[in-house]
Amino acid sequence: MILDLYFARRFLMTFLGILAGFIAFMWLIEVLEHVRRFEGSEVGFKTLAYLALLHMPQVLYEVTILITLLATLLMFVTLARTSELVITRATGRSAMRSLLSPVVTAFLVGLVAVAIMNPLVAGTSKLYEREVNELRGEERVVAVGTDGLWLRQGQADRQTAIHAKSANLDGTVLNQVSFFGFDGQSDPTFRIEARQAELVDGAWQLSDAKTWDFRNVENPEAEAVTAEMLTLPSTLTRDQIRDSFGTPSSIPIWELPRFIERLEAAGFSARAHRVWFQAEMARPLSFVAMVLIGAVFTLRHTRFGRTGLMVLSAVLAGFVLYFVASLTHVMGENGQVPIALAVWAPPIAAILLAMSLLLHLEDG
Repeated sequence: MILDLYFARRFLMTFLGILAGFIAFMWLIEVLEHVRRFEGSEVGFKTLAYLALLHMPQVLYEVTILITLLATLLMFVTLARTSELVITRATGRSAMRSLLSPVVTAFLVGLVAVAIMNPLVAGTSKLYEREVNELRGEERVVAVGTDGLWLRQGQADRQTAIHAKSANLDGTVLNQVSFFGFDGQSDPTFRIEARQAELVDGAWQLSDAKTWDFRNVENPEAEAVTAEMLTLPSTLTRDQIRDSFGTPSSIPIWELPRFIERLEAAGFSARAHRVWFQAEMARPLSFVAMVLIGAVFTLRHTRFGRTGLMVLSAVLAGFVLYFVASLTHVMGENGQVPIALAVWAPPIAAILLAMSLLLHLEDG
C-alpha cells in the first residue's frame, strides 16, 4: 500500500510539474498569437494578455492527454535510472502490479478534469468569445430556449427580433416564425407572423405572412395586411447563424445534455455536441491509455540502452492515438460512423493493445 501511494504521488507531482510548465509556455504562445491576430487594431497589450489568459484553458485542456503521456515517460525513466523499478521487481512485485497506482491516479485525474476543469474551460471560453465579439463589433445572433429559438438582426438604428418554433439543420428555414421590429429607441415598429421563412441572399422569403404596422396607426389589427409571399430584408448569413451556436466546449458538461435536447427540439443538428459530450465522458480512459502506452516503452531498465529512442517511440505512439481519435471524432460528427464507436473505440483499443504488449514483454 505504501509503495502504491509512493508511485501515485510521484505520478501526480510529475503531472502537475509538467502542467505548470505548459501553462507558462502556452500563455506566451497565446499572447504572441493574439498580437498577430489583432495586428493593426487599437487593442492594447493588456487586453491581448487578458484574452490570451481566457483562451489558454481551452487550448491547455486539449493537450492534457499528451501531458499525461509526458508525465508517464518522465516518471518511469526516472524510476529506471534510480533502479527503483529493479528494487520493486526484486521484492516480488510484477510490472503490471506497479502500474496499478499510476493508472488509477491517471483515471482520477481524468475525472477531475471532466468534473472541474471542463466547466472552468466552458466559462472562460464563453467569456473569451464575448470579449472577441465586442472587439470585432459582432454579437451572437442565435439563442435556443425551451420555446424555440430566437435570432437577432439589424443595425444600431433598427433591430429585428425573430422567434421560431423550429428550423432546419442550418437555421436558414424557420417554421411558425414571428418578426418583431424596433427602432433606435427600442420602440416597436412592426410585427410579422408567417408559416415559414427562408433565408436567401440579403432577405427572408416569408410564406403565408400577416403584417402589423405600429407606426402612426391607431388600430394595427384593423390595418393588418396578409400576403402569400413577402420579402423582408436581412443582414444575416448562414455562416453567422451557424457560428452563433459557439463551440461545444463553451457549454459545461453538466448543462450539455439539456442544451442538446433544446437544440434538437428546435430542429438543429446536435451531432457535434453529442460527439463532444461522449468524448468528455471517455476522457479518463484516454488518460489511462496514455499511461499504458508510456509504460510499454519505458517500463524497462536503462541498462538495455536506447532510452531516447524508446521515449521518442512512445511520444509518436501517443500522437498517433491523438490523431486517430481526432479523425474518428470528425467522422462521428459527419455521420460516417456511429458516435459511440467514433469516441470510445480509440481509447479502448489503445488500452487493450498496450495491455497485451505489457503482458508479453514484462510477464510473457
